Amino acid sequence: MSLNSRRRVSRLFGAAGWIALSVAVSALGGCQSFGDVTGSITGSHQAMPSDEASLRDYADHWGKVYDKNPGEKVASINYARALRALTRYTEAAAVMQAAAVKSPRDFEVLGAYGKALADSGQFDQAKDVLTRAYPAERPDWTILSVQGSVADRLNDHDRAQRFYRDALKIAPGEPNVLSNLGLSYALTKQLPLAEDALREAAKSPRADARVRQNLALVLALDGRFSEAEQVSRQDMSADAAAKNVQAIRAMIAQNDSWRTLQAGTAKPKPKGATPHEAPPAIEAPTG
Repeated sequence: MSLNSRRRVSRLFGAAGWIALSVAVSALGGCQSFGDVTGSITGSHQAMPSDEASLRDYADHWGKVYDKNPGEKVASINYARALRALTRYTEAAAVMQAAAVKSPRDFEVLGAYGKALADSGQFDQAKDVLTRAYPAERPDWTILSVQGSVADRLNDHDRAQRFYRDALKIAPGEPNVLSNLGLSYALTKQLPLAEDALREAAKSPRADARVRQNLALVLALDGRFSEAEQVSRQDMSADAAAKNVQAIRAMIAQNDSWRTLQAGTAKPKPKGATPHEAPPAIEAPTG
């Protein structure tokens, strides 16, 4: 399996109870972001290479630097980021734990530690660490977005959406935050709101393939398979796009909950709601 495939599989977004959505996300590659694609921690790290061989060399370099002084801030952050990119999440969390022990009040360190914990599936610990990763009077929108993703994983979607909206107040139009928000709306079966957020995200020149795949996911969940394929083809072959959408179509056909949603029994989109404004009376799923 390629590095990109492992990244996709390891970051698939699911939520407790919503099996159909989780499987659909797996089929199309939708995911929420915990990491550095939503913004950089300030100044302590270098740009990472994108190809696997260079990334391994990068990780090896920073691993050696780290070994000379475990817990040192710059080496720890760079090494942990490389480990996360290689999907070695448990190791990354251990690296940042050592740094956090050494620098328990450093916001950059705590932010990187919280992201590593989230990547490794330690969501309760990540939630705790991330609350200490910025001063109350100067919140960090990149951390707010990660807090939202962690809250979604803990099935607290209403809280997650508040985090995303707070992040968007600081970074209006940020595509990765909007993408996270869109998938959070999808998890609460608010597909019109999900589509609005993801379309706004996809319009940004900073939007990447993941954002567009998340939009394709929501369109497919809404039964608009041709539109989903068109969006997917921006980043993959026509054959691959068709196969992904067909997989979601099959999942929907096997699940009463999503068939009912498509039949129009779900709550309509609240009038006047926008992707970054809270719609009235949001009800989180109980399944």
